[in-house]
Amino acid sequence: MNTRRSSLLAACAILIALVAAGCGTFESETRPDAVKEIAPGLLEGYLADEDLPNSLELLPPPPAEGSAAFALDEERSRESLALRGTPRWRQAALDANLHFPEAAEAFSGVIGNPITEEDTPHLYMLLRRSLTDAGLSTYKAKNHYNRARPFMMNGQPICTPEDREALTADGSYPSGHTAIGWAWALILCEIFPEHTDEILARGRAFGESRMVCNVHWQSDVNEGRFMGAATVARLHANEAFLADLERAKREVEGLKTAELRRQSNH
Repeated sequence: MNTRRSSLLAACAILIALVAAGCGTFESETRPDAVKEIAPGLLEGYLADEDLPNSLELLPPPPAEGSAAFALDEERSRESLALRGTPRWRQAALDANLHFPEAAEAFSGVIGNPITEEDTPHLYMLLRRSLTDAGLSTYKAKNHYNRARPFMMNGQPICTPEDREALTADGSYPSGHTAIGWAWALILCEIFPEHTDEILARGRAFGESRMVCNVHWQSDVNEGRFMGAATVARLHANEAFLADLERAKREVEGLKTAELRRQSNH
């Protein structure tokens, strides 16, 4: 097994420690084709390893201790610690969950539509597969810099203590959760353009939840958004992604049309 493939498998091993859920089989011909799992709960993405954006080449090194940039990271971290026990802390704990079907609910409130395997199977699959691409796009930099997370330095609690061991072994820079949330936000803006502002605001908050949880620095989140955008840009050159995106758009339009008809009949 070559070094590149070994690196991808190592990244998958860490990613699946934070992402775990089953995916049912699809019986209707209107449902997406089954996609293989590359590990339990983690579906194969659209992009091959060599097609993923290279975070090590694209990103600058993380802020060095003692620098003005790191001082800003520390200041933002202290501000975030003050949110412990508040509704924002509880929302951050929910945002930390990348398990499906729960993860599909992250944006439901702002698009006015539940995203479920039953009602929106193509959109559901689109989110699951793009999660893998966006998450793995961060690992070249993560593994290279192996940056310590805030809780490892300040000794304060995190909002998902069950993840502490996996997070300790996983580099902080850039934030994979943020990359995933921002990629989802950009994709959903194409499907629900009428909700663009709300979706982007939710995508920003999704990433900032990682600071609230005391597991990422501000600079991790900033560059995580960059990698999420880079992944979506690359996905737009992938035929399978574009085909699934169009299917998801038609699926959502069908639901909107059915709802309008239902309302007109009352």
